[in-house]
Amino acid sequence: MKISSIEEFPRDLVPVEVPPHTVMLRGIGWDSNIYLVRSDESALIIDTGTGVNWHAYAEIWRGEGYLDGVKRAVIFNTHEHFDHVGGNTALKMWLEGKGIEVLFAAHEITAKTLEKGDDYVILAHAYGRRFEPQKVDIHLTEGDRLRVGQLELELIHTPGHTAGSSCLYLDDGEIRIMFTGDTVFNGTVGRTDLPTGDGWALEHSLERLEEYDVDFGLPGHGWVIKDWKKNLDEILRWL
Repeated sequence: MKISSIEEFPRDLVPVEVPPHTVMLRGIGWDSNIYLVRSDESALIIDTGTGVNWHAYAEIWRGEGYLDGVKRAVIFNTHEHFDHVGGNTALKMWLEGKGIEVLFAAHEITAKTLEKGDDYVILAHAYGRRFEPQKVDIHLTEGDRLRVGQLELELIHTPGHTAGSSCLYLDDGEIRIMFTGDTVFNGTVGRTDLPTGDGWALEHSLERLEEYDVDFGLPGHGWVIKDWKKNLDEILRWL
């Protein structure tokens, strides 16, 4: 399915194309939403779910040809929670089996948590699972640019849901997209009562995000954010 404006998203596992670069897969069960951004021979995968359903997402990418010709992929985690990082290793192994070089990227706080395998923050135990420590190849900080083919995405550090929570902003002259993770959703925000959460920090992060012009906000769970600034204004009022 291709869209030029977003009215209603399909409520089953159907890939939703946001031209010209992005494919959205709604998360199954406890999984986060998973995004694939494609440019030339490179791809960016944003979050990977719990890992329980990784094969379903991989089969869609394979069957629809979204990875055809890809030689290099970066897996970026928006934050440290297991429902966003649990599929990292499985998808990396699958991609490498297809001859694709894979690198992991995250904000430096998230990266250090994943490299330690710190389950106090990652919360794999809450899903009855374990998270094995992993190397993160690209440690990012505020304002860094993550390059994917001809595209550059800006990292915006947005602590609040977790200390390492970050958004990625894409403005290629045709479309402006904010990948928000669990920082902000359509009509609400990520909870702040889990380890490293901070309500005051989240409020400040939302105020910073108001500075950006965004056509589509693509969150870690749920539906697209249709009216970026109105959504943020309403959330900040009740916060």
